[in-house]
Amino acid sequence: MATCPECDAEIEIDQDDLEEMEVGDPWNCDACGSSLRVANLTPLEFHGDDDDDDEVDDDGAGAG
Repeated sequence: MATCPECDAEIEIDQDDLEEMEVGDPWNCDACGSSLRVANLTPLEFHGDDDDDDEVDDDGAGAG
């Protein structure tokens, strides 16, 4: 069983979904609603979905 990297809740997955799952597939945490991506299948692991790369801590970036 995998856990959400954002809230540490257990992520329960149907056996059918698990058989069709591939690395990189999107998933949502039922507990906190975070968007996740499958990072590894054995053991099953998820990473936060970092598609929002616009939120980078750049001091003064884009100024000028």
